[in-house]
Amino acid sequence: MRDYILRRLILLIPIMFGVTFMTFLAYRIIPGDAAILKCQIECTPDTIKALRHEYGLDRPPFPISGDSSPPFIDFHRDNQFGDWLLDVARGDLGQSFSYRTKVTDELGRRIPITVELLIFTIVLALGIGMPIGVLSAIRPATPADWLARLISVLFLSVPSFYLGILLISFGSIWFGWTPPQFGTGYVPIYDDPWINVQQFFFPALVLAVGEAAVLMRLTRSSMLEVLRNDYIRTAWSKGLRERVVVWRHALKNAIIPVITVIGLQIGGLLGGAVIVESLYNLNGMGKYVLEAILRRDILVVQSVTLLFAVSYVVANLLVDLTYAWLDPRIRYA
Repeated sequence: MRDYILRRLILLIPIMFGVTFMTFLAYRIIPGDAAILKCQIECTPDTIKALRHEYGLDRPPFPISGDSSPPFIDFHRDNQFGDWLLDVARGDLGQSFSYRTKVTDELGRRIPITVELLIFTIVLALGIGMPIGVLSAIRPATPADWLARLISVLFLSVPSFYLGILLISFGSIWFGWTPPQFGTGYVPIYDDPWINVQQFFFPALVLAVGEAAVLMRLTRSSMLEVLRNDYIRTAWSKGLRERVVVWRHALKNAIIPVITVIGLQIGGLLGGAVIVESLYNLNGMGKYVLEAILRRDILVVQSVTLLFAVSYVVANLLVDLTYAWLDPRIRYA
């Protein structure tokens, strides 16, 4: 198990390098200039040149020298991508072009917001999807089963950004309600738990609806398969109550595919957080990276992309380790 964890952690290094390289390369292809966006229409050629020099945008993007034919990699060459990698190795993600603050300081302020949003989302998705999926599996071909399957299809059909806009619009038009985040700013849970729950409930619900539908359908199919096994029939024949058979014997084995999907959906939740945080004015990493993309703030985009990649790989590692806890037969060589 220890060797397996070490191999997965070492695998993070090439993954992080590949993700940041592709992000930087794709960002260079997109037309536009951060210096022009910074000074807008008042720019003069001299001002643009000075801003590009200040931000380091006048340096070559990669450590490739064109002085000889063919070009070759020169690791001592001053360049944007190579210098950023060296700074990351020292724990410095650079300075934002737009906010004029260090990226690490901004991320330290915004990461707790995004993490709390994801925790709320996963809790809501599990709380909605799994009980309905279990009920649908133990009562197949009944009105409850048909209703559960209809709800899952409906939840999968509604885009999260559209649902978020509907909740805000109907709440403000019909009930005169707007999310507390709009008027008070982010309130940590240790300062005022009730306001904090109000701020995160609807954004998390918007993200959780689609996730809950996936978990609902997967839980149903997995439970139906497990309930046909011989050991479940043995539990029934012993006269155990339905609650004990379903929750203690069947669900523990049926939940393994569900956990797999949760780990794989982390990337989707991070992507959804970009839109939802902007809709509900949550100053988390998602809103931060969206503003950086619009302003062509490449250091912020690379840093947040790097964190997203690390989060995805670590989440899948935790999922694999959870397998061994749920099923002692699983061992990693």
